[in-house]
Amino acid sequence: MAHKRGKKYQDAAKMVEADKVYGMGDAIDLVKKMDFAKFDATVEVAFKLNVDTKQADQQLRGALVLPNGTGKETTVVVFAKGDQAKAAEAAGADVVGEQDLVERIQDGWLDFDVAIATPDMMAQVGRLGRVLGPKGLMPNPKTGTVTMNVEKAVSDAKNGQVTYRTDRDGNVAVPFGKVSFDADKLAGNLKTIAETIVRIRPAAVRGTYVQHVSISSTFGPSVDVDLASLLA
Repeated sequence: MAHKRGKKYQDAAKMVEADKVYGMGDAIDLVKKMDFAKFDATVEVAFKLNVDTKQADQQLRGALVLPNGTGKETTVVVFAKGDQAKAAEAAGADVVGEQDLVERIQDGWLDFDVAIATPDMMAQVGRLGRVLGPKGLMPNPKTGTVTMNVEKAVSDAKNGQVTYRTDRDGNVAVPFGKVSFDADKLAGNLKTIAETIVRIRPAAVRGTYVQHVSISSTFGPSVDVDLASLLA
């Protein structure tokens, strides 16, 4: 049985022209106009990519810093010791620790958004895989969260870094701001993401790489976007 949408959603969806692919500016304006959430909703972009995620070299994963931030306060924890711990604290990490932090998380504390670790701490952090992995919080070199440059990692996390990865169907969804953002700030963030996705096209892909792009707010209808307008 199909999920029945609420009246507010149905009313918003009437603003979207069927089968129309919008330019970036018009799409952003429409998503902002259609938003009916009672909070400052997140705006997200979704890419449908022509990739075979069964092949390791076609699984995309990484991180990028949005030029206009995410509009979200990010709580960052760092697993580090000695000078690296001091550097993390100086960079603004919310919690820095070693075995004590591992144990705190094992005891059920998960009130943070990003976890960063120095390579020498990964033997201890690895024990948290079952806890952090499913929540997407496990430090990973591909997203820059296993690093000796904790200062940069903390700064990036605090200043608009988002992560991306393909799901098993080749989709990538990335938040790029809040409905309250000015349209030009959303556009700048969206262009940065689109340029990154296009740049990291796997060499093995043949044919049309980006098959579909859409944007939406947290509860709002999605709007199809012309890829060329994101790269202009």
